[in-house]
Amino acid sequence: MAPSPDDRFAGLLDRSAARGWSPADDDDVDDLDDLLPRTRPVPRRTIIVVVSVLAVAAALAFFLLTRPRAPAAEDTAAPLVSDAAGGQAGGSGELSGAGNAGTAAAEASVHVVGAVRRPGVVRLPTGSRVADAITAAGGAQPAADEARVNLARRVVDGEQIVVPKKGEALAQSAPAATAPGGSGEGTGGNSGGGSGGSGGGSAGAPVNINTADETGLDALPGVGPATAQAIIGYREEHGAFASVDALTDVPGIGDATLEKLRPLVTV
Repeated sequence: MAPSPDDRFAGLLDRSAARGWSPADDDDVDDLDDLLPRTRPVPRRTIIVVVSVLAVAAALAFFLLTRPRAPAAEDTAAPLVSDAAGGQAGGSGELSGAGNAGTAAAEASVHVVGAVRRPGVVRLPTGSRVADAITAAGGAQPAADEARVNLARRVVDGEQIVVPKKGEALAQSAPAATAPGGSGEGTGGNSGGGSGGSGGGSAGAPVNINTADETGLDALPGVGPATAQAIIGYREEHGAFASVDALTDVPGIGDATLEKLRPLVTV
């Protein structure tokens, strides 16, 4: 049979007494606190440091949680893309303007009239020849007298090129359009070109209403400066006159004026 607790406690006292200890002994151990290990007090400076660190951490956390949120990356990228697009649009606009100016300077507008298939204004690259202008106007007609035209001459912007028919006298042309016969048209160097152009009606040759300039037309009876400009304007808008009778389509020319002009003009 196992010993009871009282018996075990009594045995413990007996063994302690055998070792020289008695409950009555007076020693320094008065209570349980004396049996526990003594801890060192925390220094005041350490407490202050810990509290300061915690306060700073709390302030930093509060700042991060309450500050405004930065815009997303795509929000900030959009204006940049827009600005870049605007810059490209502006740049393209400036380049476009410069390109248009360069195109205008690189082209020449020439009025080709006379014995060509499609009389009118043609646009040619700068440096083109008279032959190029005639080709752009549909080419010369079978009755054209190209031997009287300097096909190798460079064209000038704004000039008029007259391609005469064989046996036809050239009417006087504007200064910018004196190039078809070269210098001979003005000086008589091209087989009668000068005499036909400068002589006009005085030599008895009819005036070609498809090639004559304002001065030549103004010299005709019943045709003044306004009517001469109207004839040239009609010619530029509708092309060469198909017949002398078509002059009645020009404002200011009636049947009476046409009868006066009929023996003096040709197409």
